[in-house]
Formats: sequence, structure tokens, C-alpha cells
Amino acid sequence: MIAQTYLAYDYPLLSAFWTMLWFFLWIMWFVLLFRIIVDIFRDDSMSGWAKAGWLLFVIAVPFLGVLVYVIARGKDMGRREVEQARAQQKAFDTYIRETAQGGTSSVDELARLSEIKARGDISEEEFRRAKELVLSGKGSAGATGTAPR
Repeated sequence: MIAQTYLAYDYPLLSAFWTMLWFFLWIMWFVLLFRIIVDIFRDDSMSGWAKAGWLLFVIAVPFLGVLVYVIARGKDMGRREVEQARAQQKAFDTYIRETAQGGTSSVDELARLSEIKARGDISEEEFRRAKELVLSGKGSAGATGTAPR
């Protein structure tokens, strides 16, 4: 037989699954390692020397360092992760709330001023002054005192 057919006999299906399992575990260990490194820098309660010590331990003796860090500080690691997620959600909610309440744009204010002028509620001079204020960004139609009489 040729060498290509021997490969199929020497590498059975279960061996392929075993290899994929080890590869997956290896990738997961790297994910855990990077999460621990991020957590070391995120922790405000540790001093700089403690952070340097943990980082050196995790990098110099990787498997033992990761295992000891997860055992010693795993609970706090989860708490910090939850706090960061809550802070991000709060910032996002605040941004959405501010954006939704953002007020009216100058185009909307000009359209409203035009409608008020078309109804005859304000004079041409009042319309011109309010329009200048809107275009300069210093005020809105309601704040200028040019609201309908």
C-alpha cells in the first residue's frame, strides 16, 4: 500500500476526537489565561506590587499560576466581571436615554416657526429674530419668547 492509505489506518476516528478535545482545552486555557491577566489589571484593591507578583506568577508558571489564581481570587474575579458589566449597561442606558431625549433639531424648530408664522401668530420680525437664534444655536423658539400669543 501507499503511504496515504496508512494514514487512514493509523489515525482512527476516536483519535481525531481526542485530538480535537485537547485542542479545545488548550484554547480554553488561553482564554482563561487572558481573562486572568485582564482581571489582574482591573482589580483596584491590589497594589502595584501585588499585580506584578500575580502577573509574574501566572506568566512564569502558567498552569500552576492560573490554577492558584482561580482558587484564591476566583470569587472576586466573578464579582468584578459583574460590576463591569453593570457599569457598561448603565452607561449604555444613560446614553440611550440622553439620545432619546436629545430635544428637537434646528430643522424641527424652523419648521415649527414657519407654521406659527403661517398661522399669523408671530410677525415677520419675530420670525426673523427667532430664526437667527435657532440657526446660531443659542436658543429654541419656545425660549426666545416668540411662542404663540
